Amino acid sequence: MPEFVWAPSEQFRAQANLTRLQRRLGVDAYADLHRISVEEPERFWPAVIDDLGFRFSQPWERVVDLSRGPEWATWFDGAKLNIAQECVHRWAAERPADEAAVWLPEQGDRQSLSWREVSDAVRRLAEGLASLGIGPGDAVGIFLPMSPQVAIASHAIAHLGAVQVPIFSGFAAPAIAARLSDAKAKALITCDGSLRRGHVMPMKAIADEALESAPTVTHTVVWRRLGMDDVPMVIGRDRFWDDLVEKAGGDLEPAQVDAEHPYLLAYTSGTTGRPKGALHVHGGFLVSIAREAAYQSDVHAGDRVHFATDMGWIMGPWTVVGCGAAGATVVYAEGAPDFPSDRLWALIESERITMLGVSPTLIRALIPKGDPRNDLSSLRTITTTGEPWNRDPYLWLFEHVAGRRAPIVNISGGTEVGACFLTTCVTEPIKPVALGFPALGQDMDVFDADGRPVRGEVGELVCKRPWPGMTRGIWGDDERYLETYWRRFPGVWTHGDWASIDDDGYWFLHGRSDDTLNIAGKRVGPAELESAAVAHRDIAEAAAIGVPHDVKGEVAWIFCVPRDNADATLQLAADVADAVAADLGKAFKPDRIVFVSALPKTRSAKIVRRAVRARVLGKDPGDLSSLENPEALDEIAQKVAT
Repeated sequence: MPEFVWAPSEQFRAQANLTRLQRRLGVDAYADLHRISVEEPERFWPAVIDDLGFRFSQPWERVVDLSRGPEWATWFDGAKLNIAQECVHRWAAERPADEAAVWLPEQGDRQSLSWREVSDAVRRLAEGLASLGIGPGDAVGIFLPMSPQVAIASHAIAHLGAVQVPIFSGFAAPAIAARLSDAKAKALITCDGSLRRGHVMPMKAIADEALESAPTVTHTVVWRRLGMDDVPMVIGRDRFWDDLVEKAGGDLEPAQVDAEHPYLLAYTSGTTGRPKGALHVHGGFLVSIAREAAYQSDVHAGDRVHFATDMGWIMGPWTVVGCGAAGATVVYAEGAPDFPSDRLWALIESERITMLGVSPTLIRALIPKGDPRNDLSSLRTITTTGEPWNRDPYLWLFEHVAGRRAPIVNISGGTEVGACFLTTCVTEPIKPVALGFPALGQDMDVFDADGRPVRGEVGELVCKRPWPGMTRGIWGDDERYLETYWRRFPGVWTHGDWASIDDDGYWFLHGRSDDTLNIAGKRVGPAELESAAVAHRDIAEAAAIGVPHDVKGEVAWIFCVPRDNADATLQLAADVADAVAADLGKAFKPDRIVFVSALPKTRSAKIVRRAVRARVLGKDPGDLSSLENPEALDEIAQKVAT
């Protein structure tokens, strides 16, 4: 018998957004709805748009155009719209006085904004940005803590038809500069500072350092988050947010842009090279993300949502766009969700949160702090993402937070996916740690090495057809986009995850099939860690791998080859670790630096990280016939054991 931990009641099923969509399309089961979503996109996606109440200012000529192949599919060709209109301004007209956003600073009083106030703030900031010369197609960075200002900045950029570049608020200056430079950003929106665990994070100072290596940024807008008196301001470049919008009338209408107009550059790390800028567009991103929030997480108008995330990871834009499109109130909390240890549970109780978003890493970190003592009865769903689950933490979340009453909506996708491939279905029974089924519109499969579908065993997670939320490519590098996702199985998207499907048709993930590290739910490429390590004057080469960790999911170990005249001392190891943290941010500080005389390489000089990781974990490294120096693995095993 299948093992289920939750099944929907008749009342839950009847009230679910998903059930309403099924009725609209004349089906009773999720499997039938999913079939329509994949096989009849011309019928399915217009039904979604109508069901969610979106009003494009100009209708589309065709739902999907595959004339350039699946890799370059376009959606809703001919349509015009604006995400800010659909996520903010329409609610300001329909429900002006209702609460739209709540701000819970780490220190200070709770603040809230109505839909009218958010809409006005978006329009005024858009007007201010326009006065600086920001217009359609210009890239604008966002380097802010989670706050209503994140949403206001995001929507103001969209309002103008400009392109936002959200950046993780914990990044160090070099990582920020790399993203701003790659995007050729024209402006940056940041703040004087923010608080995390009681400490001031000098975000403006970090931004200033980054801008020394990002020459295309000619304007900086600074939110006075802390009201600091000594914020260094560059004359002609820097302006305070409140000064910029002081004289704005707030009457600038949102630009009506093509459905394929660039909306978001979301950076994600791969196994090699610089970070990849995944390009998303107004039409596809809005419809795809709104589909996830409404039908997967079951977010309704008037619901209250808190997602413990950051704007620099895809679930930040997911929250801003998905919950805005649904008309839900978003509660933003500055700082760490576990400081103090009961902060998350107290937030749920005080704000009567209906949908909570968390990562498995966060739950693993909270478990040792004790079971929640707060009233969590407002929760209707819990959305989780970021990495595969472990069974015990999953069950703890279900029993002690969900109260065995609210379903855990486990989803998985990625920055390039925008944002979900697989998802728990709230109208079907749930198996522990399972991802449920393919998301609506996603033609998913599991392939073996020869591209044949497999069941009951682990294989490559693939998607056999394009979908609206798919990235429109890697910014400035079409060849890298094709090589990364489409060349392994021609015409099929290969995502880089191991997956399996059980006998009942439930899907499970088994980690990354490439070398990307997933540290506390944050993906980072080994190349970025290695680049930071070899920047140290005493390091010649480096190879970074992810090693399992009980709380963080993975931590980084970096194997370093010292230069000839350098001594492999504990002090050098500490210095290299500090250098990595200074380059990428404290969250990415390696857990261990291991010195070796050589790294295992192929004859073409490629470092074989999978073999390093396998040797560290005591697993079979697989085919090593391509290695030029297999003896390097023996040294690694010896060093790890000491």
